Amino acid sequence: MCAIREDGAAQPHGSHPPAPTETAHRAELDRLLELAVRDTGVHAGAVFLLASDRQALRLEVTAGIPAEYLAPWFGVALSSPVPVADALRERRLVWLGDPREIARRYPRAAIALPYHHAVAAAPILTGTTAWGALLLIWPGSDTAGPAGPSPERVRAAGPSPERVRAAGRRLGRFLRDAAGTGHAVRPGPAPRSLPQPPARSRGPAEALAAADFVERLPEGSCSLDLEGRFTYVSATAAALLGGSVPDLIGTHPWQSLSWCADPAFEDHYRAAVVSREPGYYTAMAPPDRWLAFELYPDGSGVSIRISPTDPDRASPGAPARTGTLQGEPIRLGEVYRVLHLAAALSEAVGVCDVIDLITEEMLPAFGARTVALLAAEDGRMRVIGCRGYQVRLLQQFDGAPLTFPVPAVRVLATGVPSFFTTFEELSRAYPAVLPQDGLHAWAFLPLIASGRPVGSCVFAFDSPRSFPARQRVVFTALAGLIAQALERARLYDTSKELAQTLQAALLPDSLPDLPGLDAAARYLPSVRGMDIGGDFYDLVRVDDTTAAAVIGDVQGHNATAAALVGRVRPAIRSQALAGATPAHALTQANRLLVDMDPGRFVSCLYAHLDLARHRAVLATAGHPPPVVRHPDGHAEVLALPPGLLLGIDPDADFPSTEIPLPPGTVLALYTDGLVETPGVDLDDAMSGLAAQLAQADRPQPMDRLATALIDHARRTATRTDDIALLLIGLATAG
Repeated sequence: MCAIREDGAAQPHGSHPPAPTETAHRAELDRLLELAVRDTGVHAGAVFLLASDRQALRLEVTAGIPAEYLAPWFGVALSSPVPVADALRERRLVWLGDPREIARRYPRAAIALPYHHAVAAAPILTGTTAWGALLLIWPGSDTAGPAGPSPERVRAAGPSPERVRAAGRRLGRFLRDAAGTGHAVRPGPAPRSLPQPPARSRGPAEALAAADFVERLPEGSCSLDLEGRFTYVSATAAALLGGSVPDLIGTHPWQSLSWCADPAFEDHYRAAVVSREPGYYTAMAPPDRWLAFELYPDGSGVSIRISPTDPDRASPGAPARTGTLQGEPIRLGEVYRVLHLAAALSEAVGVCDVIDLITEEMLPAFGARTVALLAAEDGRMRVIGCRGYQVRLLQQFDGAPLTFPVPAVRVLATGVPSFFTTFEELSRAYPAVLPQDGLHAWAFLPLIASGRPVGSCVFAFDSPRSFPARQRVVFTALAGLIAQALERARLYDTSKELAQTLQAALLPDSLPDLPGLDAAARYLPSVRGMDIGGDFYDLVRVDDTTAAAVIGDVQGHNATAAALVGRVRPAIRSQALAGATPAHALTQANRLLVDMDPGRFVSCLYAHLDLARHRAVLATAGHPPPVVRHPDGHAEVLALPPGLLLGIDPDADFPSTEIPLPPGTVLALYTDGLVETPGVDLDDAMSGLAAQLAQADRPQPMDRLATALIDHARRTATRTDDIALLLIGLATAG
């Protein structure tokens, strides 16, 4: 028999309390977190511990802020773009000094905790061993409350980075020593929030005098703790709020006062707790009274002054009463959890990204033990992703017809989610259900996109779970977001497959083998999600001792440019096979483009290679000149008559240049995407490529050299254009 906690998870009756050693270690961890908060001067902090699989972080304990506020990060995959994950994965301090920087670098975090604050995340390490991460929070530096900047902001923009690192080192040493005793501190079943000790103790007489003082004031006064519960309510405040003091004490206003159920009320409170700045807002209480609320936070809670106000002074964004809300409202923390996961899903590109996100982030976020993602394909269910399930169980679903009598398929047919709080409840509804396998509660969610079923998602839990109405709403909303992300991802994967097929048709399947010649080529599109572009290359074997090398760049890097490549490259290739000279080949291609009038121009470089005489004849149509590395190791950019771009003038002339190609020479043909960098002169960039070639090891296969040149280009700058590279090496004699 189990008792259900408020968060929906189950706590078995009669479970054993933690061992004394474990209790002492957690107490020491709590003390070190409080010391870190106090020593760095911040107002809140949290410790994340590395999970047993060492692939995720789990929130263990918070100080100065309720753990619920960090609900989107109860479980964080180390691959997630989250400050604590980056800090531990990269072994560095992540410092975000104001809300704008958080929004710029971590948009998902900004959506999930959209208040004015700054954070620092430090890895908890000892040597090369990782234990977790420390998160510290203090007021953001770019805003101030109605009373001006707080004293904290006037004193400092944030804690000392060295103090933050020192706090992380202290925690690391403690966790290392605890593990050395055989009692390593592991993440607990649920995050904990440390109580905030009072600033000073007060005797009964002083407390009574303070209460009498407040009751004499004309305005209403109340106090809420860090969890948002009333700890004190004056009689005037109770009358203004429309409640009684005994009924309000110990409750959350957004739960005990129906007109405060609008999430905006809790949002204002959270903003004060996180930012530690005074806040002000107005709202209409029943039947038609406008009230002004002034919020004054500190480390123990928020004091609120309530007074009647003129409705003309009400801010446009103040929540107005439109009637009594029916049913249990969705908690604001769950709203932000949905927003956080929605932002994460919006970043997912392909189906694999969506699957990874669901299995890595949503699983720990909801405390589920297993998750499976199924897609409807050709009238059958296919398992496309899972975490925590045994393969033998899922094999019974994979390939099942859409008439199969199991809940994962049934919800797809009905479009209605199904929630089962116990295995007995599930087995009554579906007698032929699979073995329990240690699971006790399930959420079966249909994935519907644009009114069309695309699959289902199954979360399972290792203890009974009640699934209150608000949680069912959250699960249902997430199912819609997952479905939309999955549909987008499928379209992306389909488009990518089509683009890759088209690109493969536009470029050579392989480069020809010629005695004495080693060649390698690379192509990279610039547009993420579009594996096609306007750059092209070719190497044509004319006979046993003759070849033609071509590289070109169509204006633009999209499907239209790729389509033009499909016309230009075969035309030039046919000229090469016919033994045309470079000038003649470019002249013919130019006339073809002028006649087509595609509205786009093409640059091209054509090299006729005579391997018997060790000579080459080159001609260019507005294309970057090649780089040649000579046998002695020095490299240079060849000076060629530029020629006019193809497709402009039908009578354009393309002068030729002959160069020697002795054994040991490397000829590099490329498009400008390889060298072009914003703010760098193109001549300097081409000289940089020559320097790269000169510094490269000799001799080495062209394939390895091509990889090195591409890797260097990607490391040194963000590339905004397609890249094509064709390397031709002449074998040394003997």
